Amino acid sequence: MRIGVEMAESIRSFIAFDIDSEEILRAVSEVQKKLAESGGDLKLVAPSNIHLTIRFLGTISPGDVDRIFHEMEKVAFSPFDVEISGVGVFPNLNRPRVIWMGLQKGADELRGIFRQLEPRLQSLGFKPERRFSSHITLARVRSARNRTQLINFITLLKNRRFGLLRLNSLKLKKSVLTPKGPIYSTLREVSR
Repeated sequence: MRIGVEMAESIRSFIAFDIDSEEILRAVSEVQKKLAESGGDLKLVAPSNIHLTIRFLGTISPGDVDRIFHEMEKVAFSPFDVEISGVGVFPNLNRPRVIWMGLQKGADELRGIFRQLEPRLQSLGFKPERRFSSHITLARVRSARNRTQLINFITLLKNRRFGLLRLNSLKLKKSVLTPKGPIYSTLREVSR
């Protein structure tokens, strides 16, 4: 939690691009269905929560929202396409914890947005974030149950292409944690 943020007024937040392509959302749904059929012990990401995170911010105050948005508005980018391609895991296939879809085309543009945002966020008091990995989180792995079947399926999809997605709206998102999973809403939006 950042200094000066009161718990009663705290907002868990991140900066991201929403995934609004029906083609990509259909592909995500199909892959998630197959992941579930593997028998792996997974927590799937709800379709309404699928997004490309640029930067997790953690807990901010309501007063931080406009300051963050002001810095987001300074980021130079034009609408661009990303190609969703491949399925993989973090940290590795021996100990999968997060299952994701990767990117081919467009990864450099996303990294450029991150690199523009990072010093601006640090000037607002955020701790440096050194790592940036463009991906769409599909599921979290809860245990090793049926890991072999799960890894076999993931390996089959490591080079599969899922389609193109046009990105033109960078969003400051709010995340409310509930027993049924997080609920995301948009606080501010920078459209190009």
